[in-house]
Amino acid sequence: MAKVPTVHRIALLFNGNKIFDRDIIAGIGEYITSTRASWDLYLEEDFRCRLQDIERWQGHGFIADYDDPAVCEALSRVQLPVVAIGGSYADEADYPAGRTYVATDNFKLVKLAYDHLIEAGLQHFGCFSLPEADVNRWAQEREKAFDSLMQRDGIQGHVYRGVGTSAQSWDSAVEQQIAWLRSLPKPIGIIAVTDARARQLLQACLCAGIAVPEQVALIGIDNDPLARVLTRVPLSSVIQGTVEMGRTAAHLLHQMLHGARFPDTRILVPPVGINVLASSRHEARNHPHVMQAMHFIRQYACQGIKTEQVADYVGISRSSLEWYFRRELGRSVHDEILRFKLDAAKRLLQAADSHAADIAVSCGFTSVQYMHAVFKRELGCTPREYQEQLAVGEDAPRPEAQRARKKFTAAAGAASRPTL
Repeated sequence: MAKVPTVHRIALLFNGNKIFDRDIIAGIGEYITSTRASWDLYLEEDFRCRLQDIERWQGHGFIADYDDPAVCEALSRVQLPVVAIGGSYADEADYPAGRTYVATDNFKLVKLAYDHLIEAGLQHFGCFSLPEADVNRWAQEREKAFDSLMQRDGIQGHVYRGVGTSAQSWDSAVEQQIAWLRSLPKPIGIIAVTDARARQLLQACLCAGIAVPEQVALIGIDNDPLARVLTRVPLSSVIQGTVEMGRTAAHLLHQMLHGARFPDTRILVPPVGINVLASSRHEARNHPHVMQAMHFIRQYACQGIKTEQVADYVGISRSSLEWYFRRELGRSVHDEILRFKLDAAKRLLQAADSHAADIAVSCGFTSVQYMHAVFKRELGCTPREYQEQLAVGEDAPRPEAQRARKKFTAAAGAASRPTL
């Protein structure tokens, strides 16, 4: 008779409201599925809000968020196997003693964002952090990473922590952010310690009429889908290796449940890459009319705006605006609006349950048929065919699409390169 495998009871102490924690949990789930580990999982609703006396829990192990000081304190009395997850530290003494620790590499997260802004041709840099507090230790580490990069390159960085946000302090917080933004040299690239923080600063820019990314190029950290859909200008973000962290933590705990021990073992997981969207696509331009127009287009292209509305916003005639666009970008205002709508539609098609009719409305196309025609002309495929290519990992236009796009992009290629 086959032996029934032991079922281990594992508590996951994370905050499911945060994208970082959710991706960690997803990675743990992937490991369990791939190895058929026999685990019963207990999530944050079971324990995280009731940490008192958790050392008495009759389970087998924990994977826990050690960026949370309350969790660190509660588990200090636990004798069961624990894998801690959190941020990396510049000072070795800041890591929890005796714990197996899996960390996101804070320095590499910030460096990847910094290198991206440098490649965009920027020479001034800022960091939008969080107020200093025990619960924000990871944010302070990212701030330290920014400072060290500035010192290394001999650049004066601009760090702003702001205040913690609440309904009562929201208006004053935004006013303070706008005051900081206006005090900065322009153009500037700003790294926010999270997407949530980046979204706040992006809203402040829009309220103050500060063009993104022409005057302020902005990038966050987390690649949170909610941050992208809640902003009028799509937000660039560093993609953390959180799913891999979850898999690694589960693998370590699996071995610990069978007798292995990894005291003071620290594994730093690097970022996956950057999801580059409009907020950090800075291109050096000489004329303020083009900057103003691009600022307006990025916010409202998907609402069906026309060239006349862009010219009205800038305050010049349509013919003058077209002349500036042709001179600096090598394309028309209409082409720029269309490029933005097409990019938005391509992003929405990444969702498996997306429908062409809904996407056409969301992206400001006058009809499904018009969106279909634009896809055929610019990409050489229909929206459905593009979605099918994404599903099999073919996120590139076919050769005939390259020829079809020649008219749309040939002149823009040289004119749109940043002037360094």
